[in-house]
Amino acid sequence: MTLATEKTLADRVRDDFPILHQEVHGKPLVYLDNAATAQKPQAVIEALDRYYQHDNSNVHRGVHTLSVRATESYEATRDKVAAFVNAASRNEIIFTRNASEAINLVAYSWGTNTLKPGDEIILSVMEHHSNLVPWQFVAQRTGAVLKFVELTETQEFDFEQYQTLLSDKTKLVSVVHVSNALGCINPVREITELAHQRGAKVLIDACQSVPHMNVDVREIGCDWLVASGHKMCAPTGIGFLYGKLDILEAMPPFLGGGEMIAEVDLESSTYAELPHKFEAGTPAIGEAIALGAAVDYLTSLGMDKIAQYEHELCRYLFEKMASVPGITMYGPKPQADGSGRAALVAFTSADVHANDLSALLDEAGIAIRTGHHCTQPLHKILGQSSTARASLYFYNTREEIDRFVAALKDTISFFKNIMG
Repeated sequence: MTLATEKTLADRVRDDFPILHQEVHGKPLVYLDNAATAQKPQAVIEALDRYYQHDNSNVHRGVHTLSVRATESYEATRDKVAAFVNAASRNEIIFTRNASEAINLVAYSWGTNTLKPGDEIILSVMEHHSNLVPWQFVAQRTGAVLKFVELTETQEFDFEQYQTLLSDKTKLVSVVHVSNALGCINPVREITELAHQRGAKVLIDACQSVPHMNVDVREIGCDWLVASGHKMCAPTGIGFLYGKLDILEAMPPFLGGGEMIAEVDLESSTYAELPHKFEAGTPAIGEAIALGAAVDYLTSLGMDKIAQYEHELCRYLFEKMASVPGITMYGPKPQADGSGRAALVAFTSADVHANDLSALLDEAGIAIRTGHHCTQPLHKILGQSSTARASLYFYNTREEIDRFVAALKDTISFFKNIMG
C-alpha cells in the first residue's frame, strides 16, 4: 500500500496532540515549525499535570512519601534517556535546562580547564549559535584557535576539508548531527573516529536528530552529546547532556550550590558523585518527569517508524516545493526514497521577503519560521539575511503539505500582482 491509501503514522497519532485541533484566523492550524519546538502529546501533558497535582515535592532531600515518589519518577527518566540513546550507564546522563546549557557545561568545565594557547577547536560553518558562542568564549579565555569545516557544492559538511583541518593540535571537534537550516545529516560516526585518531574529544549537537531517528551514542563513539527536550515532545526547560563516564568524572563542577555537594565547610567543599555533581540546585522536576513520558511515547511509536514516515513526508514536500515558482531551497536534495536529509526545507522567494511570506501564511493558518534560525554565519555564506523554513514531524500529513504549498503559491502570486 502507498502513503496515500494506508493509515499513516500521523493518522494514528494526531488525536494525541490537542494543540493541533484548533483554528488560527478561522483556518485549521497547520503547524510546520517543528525544528523550533515540537508539540506535546496528551501523555506528556498529563505527566506534568500529575506531578504538580499529586507528587509535587523536592527530590533527593526528603524521606516523606511525596519526595520519594517525585525522586523515583525523576530518576526513572534518567534511566529512560540512557536507554533511549544507548548510554553505557545512567550516570552518563546529566539533566540540563536545554542543549545550550549542556554545551556551556562542557565548554566551561572541560574547555576552560583543559585547553591551552594554540590548541585547536574544529567546528563547522553550519553550527547553531549554541555550538558557536560558548567555544568563542573558551577560545578567548584560553588562547585556543577556532577552525571551521566549510560546505560542499551541495551544501553539506565538507568531509574532505575536515580531514585536512585535523592535526595533533586538534583537541576538540564539536559539530551538529543534523543542520536545522540545511537539513543535511552529518557523518558523525566517521567524524568522531578520525578525531579520536588524533587524540581529540568530540561533542555532537543532536537537537535535530534525537527526536527524529535512532541515535546511539556508543555507535557514534562521541565523548559528549546534547539534546533539548522540547524538540522531542517534552516540555521546555529540560534537556540533557550525555558524557562518557570517565570524562565526566574528571571534569570539575560547572555550577555550585545545593545538591552537587558531598561535604561543605565554611572554607571548602567536596562534591557529589555523578550525575549529581553537575545538577546544582532544585532541578526542573516536573519537566524531567514529563521528558520521561515523552521518551516513553516516542519509544512506543518506534524511532525507525518515525524516521521512515518522515522520509516519505520529506520526499513529498520536496516534490511539491519544486512546483513553486521563483524559490530557492537550501541544503542537499533528498534521495529517491526521501532519506538522506531531515524533513525540513529552508527557502527564499525571489519575489517576497521571508517575513512577509510567514505573516501571510499565518493568515492561512500555517505556521512556519523565518529568520536566520540561529545560524547567522551560515546565512552570510548563503548570501541571505533571512530564510523561511518549513519543518515536519511525525504528526504532519501530506494534506498539510498540500495546503502549505498552495498557500505559498497564492502568497507569491499576490505579491507579484501588487508589485506590478
